[in-house]
Amino acid sequence: MELSLDELRALTGWAASCASRVLPLYETRVPDDPRPRAAISAAQEFAAGAPRTKLLRTVAWAALSAAGETSDPAASAAARAAVGAAGAAYLHPLASPHQVKHIVGPAQQAALARELAGGSAEAELEWALTQAPPEVSTLLHRFPPGKPGKTRLGELHRLLETALRAPRDGNHP
Repeated sequence: MELSLDELRALTGWAASCASRVLPLYETRVPDDPRPRAAISAAQEFAAGAPRTKLLRTVAWAALSAAGETSDPAASAAARAAVGAAGAAYLHPLASPHQVKHIVGPAQQAALARELAGGSAEAELEWALTQAPPEVSTLLHRFPPGKPGKTRLGELHRLLETALRAPRDGNHP
């Protein structure tokens, strides 16, 4: 399977947009920690045409550490959305259900963060779905169905994946 840089840029841009929406949930709970913002910024730069470099992996790992260091569940989920945004540039061209988590993960984590902060996960998912460029659905169709599990996070995964796999205007994306 081939994944073009244009497809990865489109996916990463969407992932960064999803993560950006919940970044304030992290920053208000964990002030003075720039790691999730740095991950989103690196993702946005790649999406805009910057080269895919080790920086994306470095900031993704740093944001993952930030997610693990906070005891606030909403902040942790928001940081995990940032991890997914930076990591989207490195989606693997493997026909594996695990890769589906990398496609839907940033929007899924953003929805969970919103819900844990007292907002609506469904509204966050709806926003993400309206913002998803066609490349996201096209990429998703090249992978086997994901295996989301039975948790709330898994439910959000199922909702996203189902909607992104649904035909648009009577055709597959």
